[in-house]
Amino acid sequence: MSNMFSPLAIPVSAGIGLRSAHIAEMLTRRPSAGWLEVHAENYMGDGAGVEALERLRQIYPLSVHGVGLSLGSAQGLDCDHLERLRKVCERFEPDLVSEHLAWSVADGAYLNDLLPLRYDEEALAVVARNVETLQDTLKRRVLIENLSAYLAFADSSMNEAEFLAALVARAGCGLLLDVNNVHVSAHNLQYDAKAFIDALPAEAIGEIHLAGHATNQVGTDTVLIDDHGSRVPPVVWALYQHAIERLGPRPTLIEWDTDVPVLDVLLGEAMWADMLTASIMFSRKQAARRDQATEARARPIPVSFECETATSMPVLAAFAAARVARPSISLAPLSLEEIYHAAA
Repeated sequence: MSNMFSPLAIPVSAGIGLRSAHIAEMLTRRPSAGWLEVHAENYMGDGAGVEALERLRQIYPLSVHGVGLSLGSAQGLDCDHLERLRKVCERFEPDLVSEHLAWSVADGAYLNDLLPLRYDEEALAVVARNVETLQDTLKRRVLIENLSAYLAFADSSMNEAEFLAALVARAGCGLLLDVNNVHVSAHNLQYDAKAFIDALPAEAIGEIHLAGHATNQVGTDTVLIDDHGSRVPPVVWALYQHAIERLGPRPTLIEWDTDVPVLDVLLGEAMWADMLTASIMFSRKQAARRDQATEARARPIPVSFECETATSMPVLAAFAAARVARPSISLAPLSLEEIYHAAA
């Protein structure tokens, strides 16, 4: 049944994670933001925050991001938690719903972390079954997010990207590509971050996350920690550029969970994401125009004296043909890091 759900829609622009410190300002200022994302677990009860989100939902498109469903639990999903999530989605009618490829429950005990899985056929069957239950309950397609990792299971029979691709094929879910998580995991586990992104089914990726991370020294080793506590660093922007060049524009979220700054900082990071995407798409259009101009120069321009243009003015047709044949001017764009550091 899960494969029958249609993809969800949200603006193909940059949004921000809504944090409690910014709710009042969002309501009074109503700043320009593509969309908002909230953690589902923060809105499973009642109170001022829930009432505020109901008001904000009338202004901004909304995404609900789960952090506690534990899709990797072999004993299945917690029915009470799943019902609370269903009520959140029913109440706020979000345009996107997502969860993590992780487990966080063992023998009824909830762990305050998102823990990685062993990537093999047995785990795939467990996660696919849980994702199908989730989607059938919510009656919508759900996006599954890749995890930041610090250790890998020695007996995994596939890597995370292969696992996610297989999950999409089996459960009919979508993917949430966290670019910062890809960079963190690729650094810590020593694999190619771009190859990870390239291995994912592009058509399944419905959302992208961007965030900052911390750098820790452990003896002689450098370990990256996914703490969502700083600006998106240039290395993550560069990986995001690779993702957009491959995938095209995607709804993109700026995450910031620790040391949360003033609202304008988050809005500024979202602006950078929109500007970078626009720059990539502009360069792509320019390249396409150059290719068309090259093809036109190589092809003789047909001239017919037996018909006229719609305006009965052959000179206009000749001028139009000359414009098509003329090569377009190409301006080399600044690199991402040159733009980023010039404005920092």
